[in-house]
Formats: sequence, structure tokens, C-alpha cells
Amino acid sequence: MAGRAQIPTKSSALIAMIADEFGVVLLCWDTVTGFLLAGVGNVDLRRKTNYLIVDSKTTVKAIEDAFKEFTTKEDIAIVLISQYVANMIRFLVDSYNKPIPAILEIPSKDHPYDPAHDSVLSRVKNLFSAESVASGRR
Repeated sequence: MAGRAQIPTKSSALIAMIADEFGVVLLCWDTVTGFLLAGVGNVDLRRKTNYLIVDSKTTVKAIEDAFKEFTTKEDIAIVLISQYVANMIRFLVDSYNKPIPAILEIPSKDHPYDPAHDSVLSRVKNLFSAESVASGRR
């Protein structure tokens, strides 16, 4: 379909993860470990990984840089980020507007999910409320 974003098909697309060591970073240790055991982890020839584990020593700049890197790489289709970490770089997450890679905020075991802060859910709600207003439905 014309105008639709395409995932490159030269090789398989990756999932990027950002998490903290407590289950809060772009993902938590437990979450990242589970994904790595499932074969989602990747290290390229330059020794760059498709995940970032955030701990107390990780700077906001490092999180921002990882987010920017993951959202510009052609081989990444989905970026999983814990909502707690997404809140640290909320301005970047909210301003991201490309369909691929998709940004999915997930809960962590130490910080419950708050739908009020989920940028994707907010966009969907705005879309449906705008459609309802346009069609005269409530």
C-alpha cells in the first residue's frame, strides 16, 4: 500500500529494549533477561546491543541517546521501554511520531502502569474522540 511504512526485509527486524536493573528501565533486569533468553538480544559487529539496562548511575543523556539510536536504526521494528524510564525522557517519547519502530511503554515490577502517561494510549484516545466529534457520536 502506498504511503505505508515498511519494515526492511533484507534481514529480520529486531526489538530494542530500554530497562532498569529493578524492572524499570527501558526495561528491568528480569524483563531483559527473559527477552535475552528468548533470543531477542543482539550484538552487532561494532559490539552495540539492542538493549539498555538503566541503573542508578545511568544518566538521562545516556537514555536519550539510546532512545534516539534505537528509533533511527533501520533494523529495529519495536522499541520496548518501561513507563518509568519513558517518563524520564517524556518529551522525546511524546514527540516521536513515526510508525516504525513502534514505541511500546510497558510496566515494571516496581512501578505500576499509569495509562495517563502512556503516549500511545493518549494518541489513540484523541483519535477516537476526534472521530466521535466529527461523526456526531459521543
